[in-house]
Amino acid sequence: MMAVENDLAPPGSGAENRTTATRSDRLASIVRHDLPASIVVFLVALPLSLGIAVASGAPVAAGLVAAIIGGIVVGVIGGSTLQVSGPAAGLTVVVAESISQFGWRVTCFIVVAAGVLQILFGLSRIARAALAVAPVVVHAMLAGIGLTIALQQVHVLLGGSSHSSAWNNITELPAQLMSLHGGGAFVGGVVIAIMLGWRYVPAKVRVVPGPLVAVVVATVLATVLPTGAEKLVLSGSLFDAVALPQIPDGGWSSVAVMVLTIALIASVESLLSAVAVDKMHTGPRTHFDRELIGQGSANVLSGLVGGLPVTGVIVRSATNVTAGARSRASAIMHGVWILLFSVALVGLVEQIPKAALAGLLIVIGIQLVKLAHIKLARRTGDLLVYAVTVVSVVLLNLLEGVIIGLVLAFGLLLWRVVRVAIVAAPIPASQRWLITIDGSCTFLALPKLSAEFAKVPVDADVTVEMTVDFLDHAAFEAIEEWVRQQEGNGGSVDFVEIGSVRMADATTGPPARGFGRAVFEEILGPWRREDRHRDPLAAGVAAYHRSHAHVVRPHLDELRDRQDPDSFFLTCADSRVVPNVITNSGPGDLFTVRNVGNLVPVEGDASVEAALLFALQELNVRSIVVCGHSSCGAMAALYSGAQADPGISAWLAHAEPSLDRFRDEHPVAVAAREAGFGEVDQLSMVNVATQLETLHRHPAVRAAIAERGVTVSGLFFDIASARVIEVTVDGLAHIDDTAPDPMTPELV
Repeated sequence: MMAVENDLAPPGSGAENRTTATRSDRLASIVRHDLPASIVVFLVALPLSLGIAVASGAPVAAGLVAAIIGGIVVGVIGGSTLQVSGPAAGLTVVVAESISQFGWRVTCFIVVAAGVLQILFGLSRIARAALAVAPVVVHAMLAGIGLTIALQQVHVLLGGSSHSSAWNNITELPAQLMSLHGGGAFVGGVVIAIMLGWRYVPAKVRVVPGPLVAVVVATVLATVLPTGAEKLVLSGSLFDAVALPQIPDGGWSSVAVMVLTIALIASVESLLSAVAVDKMHTGPRTHFDRELIGQGSANVLSGLVGGLPVTGVIVRSATNVTAGARSRASAIMHGVWILLFSVALVGLVEQIPKAALAGLLIVIGIQLVKLAHIKLARRTGDLLVYAVTVVSVVLLNLLEGVIIGLVLAFGLLLWRVVRVAIVAAPIPASQRWLITIDGSCTFLALPKLSAEFAKVPVDADVTVEMTVDFLDHAAFEAIEEWVRQQEGNGGSVDFVEIGSVRMADATTGPPARGFGRAVFEEILGPWRREDRHRDPLAAGVAAYHRSHAHVVRPHLDELRDRQDPDSFFLTCADSRVVPNVITNSGPGDLFTVRNVGNLVPVEGDASVEAALLFALQELNVRSIVVCGHSSCGAMAALYSGAQADPGISAWLAHAEPSLDRFRDEHPVAVAAREAGFGEVDQLSMVNVATQLETLHRHPAVRAAIAERGVTVSGLFFDIASARVIEVTVDGLAHIDDTAPDPMTPELV
């Protein structure tokens, strides 16, 4: 609609002025935020691009070409606003293998083909499928790549050259140490020391990127000291380094495998990096299919002009966000700065020692092995998958290592999904036995089912508790056959089916997995069913006896002689407020009092007074809670002043102080209005705050607070959103229910 207004507006109209103002604001934002951020990202990307090119065995200029194209092309086309793309360490091992096997120009052709494949991925809208890769495999893949890079670059730092395999790099390391080049090792050691210690320098100094400082210091030392360290060599200018790809002469199956490997790894790495970047800012979210099209386009162009593969890079992207970038302009400008540097200052590049870049890559490689990822794999039971994948990537190759990791992860997942816990044991102080079946009950569980059934005496009375989300016909028949035998020998079998799959449904169709929501629907179902010809209370009681009575029976048995609630809970009589549900509490936890409008009359109501005194003096509750709710009929009647039945009007008179405080702009009303609540809901919240003030003035409550530290608090249940908000005498507070974000893989 705005675009239509702008197109039709005459010169000098308001729409034109708004467009001009918007463009002016965007330009100001770019100058203020994106321009300085682009310079910081440029300073980080420059040494990394050079180092990755050297580690890959590609021409040095190939890293600069990929950084330029990744920044500009993906910045313009890609689907992520703040992600920065360029050559990444994650593909270093693959590119090195491709160059060794096919040569550099054929590798450029492979990069082009991989880019085309990425574009097809984006056009086919399967980008999100790449996110289905198990994170533990991605973490392990990166760790394996990091170790491989570190093993390669150690030889370069010591004055030698890397070998074709990680195993050779390990076995040849002692000999390399015996013939190390002292000057190169010193330069590389300086880089490593600066990189590892940069986090400890003052924050103001850390504004300058650590990799840039490390490489500059190493270059200066190599220039002023007689280290003899070998330096980078560029064959002419950046434009002289442009190399057209070469079509392979044969071996197309190997080429196809390499194309697929680069396309998949680059796609997964870019998408995971985009997910991580999205969590770092509040701007537009990534369009994953468009991101793949942008990455693929960049790889096509990079391969055509002799550049390395391009991916989204989390180190540069995180630097971009941290530096304050607001739009794509930052990534685009960072590519422009690298282009200008590569053309105008190529002589500076040739002063950088190879050992300095080796030290840089050793640190980057080691940092890919993250202790946090290892701890996470251990906590989630995936440590075996992590370890096997790392070893396979290091000792075999990247593709085989990832495939082994994925197969192992899938096998572990399958074992976890199909396994079932079955336990048969006598119920203490009872003649009955209890058999619990928990999980997916399939033919794979038949041996365990048979073994547990054999423990039960043939004439015993048995309760079978089934928390089952999948039941196939083989398991159903085994259970049915055992039931027939048990009952034929004089025993009895009662089923308590808590899970979402029922024995009665096992023969009505093919097995289907049930989900946990079905259980919750059954708990609340009797009150919402369309079938009203039978008593919903009776249906609910029957469902309770069938599925849940035995669960609460042990707990209630402990409470049969006395109650020990934690809280006195005063709430409205409204049927939509279910105290135990919204507080996640169970039987015996709440001493609940309900009345119209959740009121604490100052005088004139013996019921609330008696309940309050009993809760404080006899039950010794530790907290007092007043809970209001949205769309409260009592508050609506109070607010409108409509005439009501004398009995209702007399009761609502107790809430007149709440109405007065609402009209006087009580702080709670102001906070509720700012939060977007309507006037009746604002009054409901003020009413809660008013009841809290009344309780604080009550002698018994004051004594309990002073003597036992009893707390008095207020809640407001917003029915539409099913959320609970804390109400105080001064305002509102959200009750935090967020868990820490899952760890996102950090890709270099």
